[in-house]
Amino acid sequence: HWTMLSVSLLNCLLSTACSVGLALAFALTVHSRGTHLVRGCNSSALPADARAAIATNDCPFNTTRIYDTALALWFPSLLLAAAEAVLSGRCCLVALVFQGIGPCARSYGREQV
Repeated sequence: HWTMLSVSLLNCLLSTACSVGLALAFALTVHSRGTHLVRGCNSSALPADARAAIATNDCPFNTTRIYDTALALWFPSLLLAAAEAVLSGRCCLVALVFQGIGPCARSYGREQV
């Protein structure tokens, strides 16, 4: 029970941190209209030689799609990380009940488990 409590608490904290980070990245990207995603690129055209683009700091990819792709990937990831944090929190509560700690512990005895 203590292992379940510690692992679920750790997972809840990590999932919450991931959710906050993704929400921050999403908000900053929308606020800046994606300009920070392509910072450091001098050209939005795809060069013929990708090695020359790396040496001259040109973008080796098409920058017109990076904004939409980032948001399309970050939003579902944000939702899934938030759902994982909620489920880990519920597992943590169940572990506390198994240990006899918490508001439901008295009404839910160990013999009922």
